[in-house]
Amino acid sequence: MVEQFVGTWKMISSENFDEYMKALGVGFATRQVGNRTKPNLLVSVDDQGLICMKSQSAFKTTEIKFKLNEAFEETTADDRKTTTVVSMENGKLVQKQTWDGKETVLEREVTDGKLIAKCKMGDVVAVRTYVKE
Repeated sequence: MVEQFVGTWKMISSENFDEYMKALGVGFATRQVGNRTKPNLLVSVDDQGLICMKSQSAFKTTEIKFKLNEAFEETTADDRKTTTVVSMENGKLVQKQTWDGKETVLEREVTDGKLIAKCKMGDVVAVRTYVKE
């Protein structure tokens, strides 16, 4: 099920990401960099079912390795320390991050050959679109 996400994805658009970062509590300087960054997303799966998601940009590279439905500690690109669980729900890769009593959800799905990432924090939604390289 995860196979459709495997590959290298290049960001082509990002909508409302500044508002999303504000909702997360990200500071002004980091938001400025975050808004200008167009990261590539590399997704792979090994023989044991361990999924690796790497976000690469000139500014910062972050990587998480996980198994579906198993909680793990994540340090996000904006340095939040979260407890994260990634699951498959209706063909979507759903990443839930919790920290300090807060929660954000990142939903990724492949539609018409594009990877659409919806970042949700409360009622704020950012949409980032990627195409396969």
